[in-house]
Amino acid sequence: MLRLPRVEAILLSLRILAAYTASLTNNNREVTMLRRVLALSLLMAGMFSAAAAAQELMTEKKTLELPSFTTAGGKTIRNVRVGWESYGQLNADKSNAVLITHFFSGTSHAAGKYKPDDKAAGYWDAVIGPGKAIDTNTYYVISADTLVNLNAKDPNVVTTGPASINPETGKPYALSFPIVTIRDFVNVQKALLESLGIRRLHAVMGASMGALQAYEWASAYPEMVGKVVPVIGAGESDGYLIAWLDAWAAPIRVDANWNNGNYYGGKEPLDGLTAALKTVTLHAQHWAWANGPTLGRKWAAADKDPGACLTDCKYAIEAALDAAGRGRAVLSDANHFLYLVKANQLFVAGGTTLADGLKRIDAPVLLISSDDDQVFHADGINQTASLIKADGIPLQHVKIKGGRGHLDGVVAIGQAGAAITAFLGQK
Repeated sequence: MLRLPRVEAILLSLRILAAYTASLTNNNREVTMLRRVLALSLLMAGMFSAAAAAQELMTEKKTLELPSFTTAGGKTIRNVRVGWESYGQLNADKSNAVLITHFFSGTSHAAGKYKPDDKAAGYWDAVIGPGKAIDTNTYYVISADTLVNLNAKDPNVVTTGPASINPETGKPYALSFPIVTIRDFVNVQKALLESLGIRRLHAVMGASMGALQAYEWASAYPEMVGKVVPVIGAGESDGYLIAWLDAWAAPIRVDANWNNGNYYGGKEPLDGLTAALKTVTLHAQHWAWANGPTLGRKWAAADKDPGACLTDCKYAIEAALDAAGRGRAVLSDANHFLYLVKANQLFVAGGTTLADGLKRIDAPVLLISSDDDQVFHADGINQTASLIKADGIPLQHVKIKGGRGHLDGVVAIGQAGAAITAFLGQK
């Protein structure tokens, strides 16, 4: 099936050729025939173009509601609600489901658009859709917002967390909300799948924190997982990442407006949250991005020398990170950020030791990583790969490189498209 960009390129070529033939003064039989063929070709290409445009993936937000949910730590949360969306059709025997698990600051919006005029499609739209690597003509692709989703203020996100109303008090939970883990995220997804009658996944795949959920799925419920595709993520959060996650959270905790989590109904710790998201943004990038032609040592404003004042005179890289932090903070909740940090710090696949947790994986693994990753460093990912292979599990390791470090797992995922297609199609 032709995709829109290719069709448009063909249309452009045909129009150029048609314009050329129209300029010919010679009206002999060959020229007349060429003009007729070109006219028919333009008509057919236009029809293909319209069909391709109609194939644009559209989705809608749905909501899973659970009267109660018991966490891995034994705490009960009442009236749990999480948003989810899907792409493609579930087949008759419900064997074609592919679960996409999202990253730290992500949502269930993995692909497609909610409305035709949306400015951007879901974050993995490059590989999810009709005729793409995760072909929605073949697979039923499903994705869910996690508990304590960072984007609690996004109207397209449905999540239960510390900003939610505690039905027992009528007030936001704040820090009375139970600690939740990657296993809890997986267990909510499991409840969603069971509500749809799905007993086994063709595959589970996700990037970063999504990779942690993919490992957890394969380790905790090996009988339910056919294939695993962890992207830019290792089988545990090691000491280095635990420390980094603490550094991410620090600006929130020192913001006076955080007030030990009790800021609902008052002034929120927006400065701390902005600084925290600024740190995350930088950590997820690669130094090549920071040193690129638009940033590097350039000034943020031509008339403000960074050497002339202490606070208001900034470099372009500082201003870019400030803007990114502010933009993301508007839709985020500070307590949700802290709960996500804790969930990631606690993660070890299977909830045991790394080696024991990975031994529980029975499904073939396609591991996708970047050696430029500054969040999940190459040594940690290679250790995970070695432990899985040592247990006799088939593992392919594909590396991508787009100059964006950790973020390549989102923006450069198309580089692994062929590998994903082949892996999902393996019997």
